[in-house]
Amino acid sequence: MLTTLTRWFRASPEAKASRAHSAAAFFLEGRAVWTPRDYAALSREGFQKNAVVHRAVRLVAESAASLPLCLRQDGRELAVHPLLSLLSRPNAREGGQRFLESVYGHLMVSGNAYVEAVGVDGAPSELYALRPDRMRVVPGGDGWPCAYEYHVGSETVRFAMGQGEAVPSILHLTLFHPADDHYGLSPMEAAATALDIHNAAGAWNKALLDNAARPSGALVVGGATLTDAQFERLKGELEANYQGASNAGRPLLLEGGLDWRPLSLSPKDMDFVETKASAAREIALAFGVPPLLLGLPGDNTHANYAEANRAFYRQTVIPLVKRTTEALAQWLSPGFGGTLQLEPDLDAIEALAGERESLWRRVSAASFLSDDEKREAVGYGRSPTARAAKGKQVRSIRE
Repeated sequence: MLTTLTRWFRASPEAKASRAHSAAAFFLEGRAVWTPRDYAALSREGFQKNAVVHRAVRLVAESAASLPLCLRQDGRELAVHPLLSLLSRPNAREGGQRFLESVYGHLMVSGNAYVEAVGVDGAPSELYALRPDRMRVVPGGDGWPCAYEYHVGSETVRFAMGQGEAVPSILHLTLFHPADDHYGLSPMEAAATALDIHNAAGAWNKALLDNAARPSGALVVGGATLTDAQFERLKGELEANYQGASNAGRPLLLEGGLDWRPLSLSPKDMDFVETKASAAREIALAFGVPPLLLGLPGDNTHANYAEANRAFYRQTVIPLVKRTTEALAQWLSPGFGGTLQLEPDLDAIEALAGERESLWRRVSAASFLSDDEKREAVGYGRSPTARAAKGKQVRSIRE
């Protein structure tokens, strides 16, 4: 402990390492940092039991995984490359889209996603998406992860980092978390209150239907007090003969001066419908999905479905895919001996076809731009001839 403190406070200002981040190692060095939330509960109560969360996660993950990707090196687009082949067939059990759906799905449910690279002689040949609830971060002396531990039952696999490998074994993807050094924040956790309200409203509605869609009532004893034995007998008869969907509408037989008085508590009094709809919209907001795309009523933010779809891609899907593909390219590039850029092909997004057409029309009409400048304006880069001429010009200036 004292050694770590001394190393941190005596670190040279010119050292190429974060002096502030090493403070995280004071009490964490060499120990696993456990995720501060119950991933199993979030996935069970959210993705598995809530229709709004389930659809939102699938919509984001499937839309992001279906985007075609472009690979560039030195501004030149590559149609054939080992990295593209790896992403199209990451391993023997999965195709590229299914693999990426798992990665994006883990990010939506957990806020974290882990990808394992398996290769020979430094070149990755297989990729696997690992379950976030089984992975633990082990911080090193500088505060950054020195290892990852993957727990399955009583077995633990340790992935050491920073051992001179061209491609580290694990890529850890996270969503932004303002109060955690190592783990990301799940949209589901941000919407936990709305999720509980929505689930509770559904359970209340189910219980009401089980009770013949009528509110409960009270049994009133006129001028007498029931003994404990009479109370238990009456309670047992009610539970056995008058509760549940199978007993709906069954007449109640009363004796001994008993009187049934129904209690009227309407859904309007409970504000049941609006409460459930409001909770569903909050869940959609946390995931960045327009409520219109989830079939939720009462939201007039977008004029029509096409506008909502464009907003969904622009504000949610494209930023998620860009930051993920950027991390994948930076992680895997050293294994292929070059600096590669991986990004989504925006021209292939049908929802943005109108925007791209408008951009091309405006750029084509700009007579003050050269052909290469027009190419760069729409994201294609300069032509091969122009790049070669520019490189030759730069070399001559240096000489």
